[in-house]
Amino acid sequence: MGTPTTWGLVIEMTVGMGERKHMEAYVLAHVTGTREDALAELERRARNHTPAHPRNPRRRRLLRQGDGFLLVVDGAWQSYVSRFTVAELLEDSAAPAPREEPLPAPEPEPPAAEPVQPVEPPVDPVERYADGVPVRPSWLGRDDLR
Repeated sequence: MGTPTTWGLVIEMTVGMGERKHMEAYVLAHVTGTREDALAELERRARNHTPAHPRNPRRRRLLRQGDGFLLVVDGAWQSYVSRFTVAELLEDSAAPAPREEPLPAPEPEPPAAEPVQPVEPPVDPVERYADGVPVRPSWLGRDDLR
């Protein structure tokens, strides 16, 4: 069995408003496993995604396509699109260097069993009723409370 496949979960979405409206792409996360695992996580994220625009959505449609999902949200004047795509990660210049698996440490020998000494409960110098309330309050007889 080869190395597990890493998938990038990508979102391309409409940002800005009016003439400044344009598309931007972001990698949401990486999933290691099968393509189906990645698509399942991508669908979960697409269903839970709330885009910044439109501020007052009138209609929301989530569509499935070959490599992912398309979320179309209609506002009062314009529609906004978020495209969710799963793609195999081939290279990542910022990926951490692979770690070598450390050799397992030899198991230490169990310590010799020491005899267990019974623990004596601490002696409470304050006399108490059965419910734990002191018989004589701690403030009784103090000279600094006058």
